[in-house]
Amino acid sequence: MALSRKEREEFLAEAHVAALAVDAGEGRAPLTVPIWYQYEPGGEVWIMTGLDTRKNRLIQAAGRFSLMIDRLEPTIRYVSVEGPVIDTTPATHDHLREISARYLPPEKVDGYVDFAAKNHGEQVIIRMRPERWVSSDLGTV
Repeated sequence: MALSRKEREEFLAEAHVAALAVDAGEGRAPLTVPIWYQYEPGGEVWIMTGLDTRKNRLIQAAGRFSLMIDRLEPTIRYVSVEGPVIDTTPATHDHLREISARYLPPEKVDGYVDFAAKNHGEQVIIRMRPERWVSSDLGTV
């Protein structure tokens, strides 16, 4: 059964690891990789990635990407959202801390933020406006 707008936005706002997909060019399947993301109901989705990554180059070339999030418990549920890139800006230390705190236990955030800031190179924030949604709760199996 399809989710209501409220249900799909609330589900997307939960801390799930997403599968990001973006057009990889002629003769190639889409690039599909796991990624952390941030979202608040009614707002934009944002991801953080390296400035010099293939992922960033493909997203900038395509001008859009999609995320798919799923879970198995307590019911099988998924949300897929796709839309245009509306902004790309340099990532800040605050962005890194925010997204790390969303996914990591509190005692691991500082160590990860320090490591990432020193080792991941220049990062960017890519914002996407959700335009198309596909969602379902398949119930218990």
